[in-house]
Amino acid sequence: MLKLISRLQTYWNSIEVTKETLIILSALYFAVVINFPINQRIFELTTEGHGFFSFTPAIVLTGLFMLIFSVLSSRFIFKPLMTLLLLTSAAAMYATLKYNVLFDYAMMENIFETHSGEAFSYINISSLAYLFVFGVLPAGFLWLVKIKPTTSIFNTFLRRVAVGFTGLILVGGVGLFFYKDYVSVGRNHHYLNKMIIPAHIFNTVKYLNNNYFTEALPYKARATDAKLVASSDTKPTLFVLVVGETARAKNMAYYGYERNTNPYTQGLELIKVNDVTSCGTATAHSLPCMMSDLNHSNYKREQANSQDNVLDVMKQAGVDVVWFENDGGDKEVAARLTKVDISTSEAQVFCDGSSCYDEMLVEKLSAFLSDKITNQTVTPLTNQMVALHIIGSHGPTYFKRYPAEMQRFTPACNRGDIENCTDEEIVNVYDNTLVYTDYVLAKTIALLEQYSKQYHVALVYLSDHGESLGENGIYLHGTPYAFAPSEQIYVPWLMWLPENYTQAKQLSRECIIKQAARAGHSHDNLFHTLLGLYGVETHLKNPLLDISHECKLS
Repeated sequence: MLKLISRLQTYWNSIEVTKETLIILSALYFAVVINFPINQRIFELTTEGHGFFSFTPAIVLTGLFMLIFSVLSSRFIFKPLMTLLLLTSAAAMYATLKYNVLFDYAMMENIFETHSGEAFSYINISSLAYLFVFGVLPAGFLWLVKIKPTTSIFNTFLRRVAVGFTGLILVGGVGLFFYKDYVSVGRNHHYLNKMIIPAHIFNTVKYLNNNYFTEALPYKARATDAKLVASSDTKPTLFVLVVGETARAKNMAYYGYERNTNPYTQGLELIKVNDVTSCGTATAHSLPCMMSDLNHSNYKREQANSQDNVLDVMKQAGVDVVWFENDGGDKEVAARLTKVDISTSEAQVFCDGSSCYDEMLVEKLSAFLSDKITNQTVTPLTNQMVALHIIGSHGPTYFKRYPAEMQRFTPACNRGDIENCTDEEIVNVYDNTLVYTDYVLAKTIALLEQYSKQYHVALVYLSDHGESLGENGIYLHGTPYAFAPSEQIYVPWLMWLPENYTQAKQLSRECIIKQAARAGHSHDNLFHTLLGLYGVETHLKNPLLDISHECKLS
């Protein structure tokens, strides 16, 4: 055995390859193996009579990678850069194959703004195996293989040019014979270019440049005219905004789902806002967008961060605004507000060290309000706005979003590698998260009712985006909005507005119900509707987007 190992070692040490050979091998590996998902997709899309075309993407990608790697073949950066590409691309290939994730700019934004607990939920035996086989092993080969020393700089230059030129010939040759096929497929399936790996590197550089190397826009307080319209009496307002996570309207009983996923709020006369679309398909995009007065069509993150969002407007109107965080980050929405982060280790009954059940938010809110009441002789009660950012239905570890005793639908996918569960199990565990969210909403409303003598109380719940549960082979969320499935875009919006609240705000509750039942709502309505429901006037409020505007009694 020792002799065999020694011979193998001797044989391996005798192997030398040129840098150009390594470039070509790397190009083939990225084109055929790493980009298997896009090759497979184009093969599936190929129509009858165009069989040979389905094999050309690997040729085109080989040519492109030969050209790119020739440019990046410097002695000192080639191996480190290729190692980075191999490791991150293996992870990207896994996500694309298993969940149909596309790594465009929005997805990279979401990844970089994901907290560690959420990130670790994607690590499982399957993902680690992919990383090892398709990333670590090739990277190991790259570092172990010996590269033949160059004879002259001029000859090296000529060889690199030859490799790059060969790559151009491959791309040009395919384009010459199959241009119409590529135009046809590309026109009908715009997402295909986003499937190319490692596009995530380009979008990562773009994200880092925008967020760390580009000067932020100066903050502008635009709602300096904001003022609070007096209620019918002197009692202050206590309004709770629950920002949901990953809840889709399709699986909510309020929106016609055959299962009762809203058993706890059934008798609370919640108002359903109909036909609501999200601003984005991931929290990093949707959350700041839904809070701003920018519309889905003109939203820009850097602009939203530099001006008042709806909570800032309320603060300028004299409302005490507090943000409670249980979803790993407020995405700068609460940058100018009082913020309370839930520690994942502070309460063993609700937290496991990596995440907390959303009941923890209710406990925090209860303590917060109790303290207000206790100290009211020293500090009088004021108008209050509380935002609860819940973890809701965040996957893939859906089973960690609710206590085991709250499980309602079985069999459930009680594991993080959901690709190893049936679609039925995934739907069951997801629906369990919605039931638990409904329980948290009911518990929050019950808490508010306890303070109805001291405050005018109300609650609004709205999800940031939806979720795919295997429809058309797509899972999770974050699909580019232009071709995202409806399951990721249509979200639930529920409002608990007691009659005494609407009367105090001089609004017709019946009118609000009728306005909410209309079609064509979106996250664009939230900014203006919150101001309308609370009673804040400012030139920023657009009456056409305020669901309550036509319901004023005077």
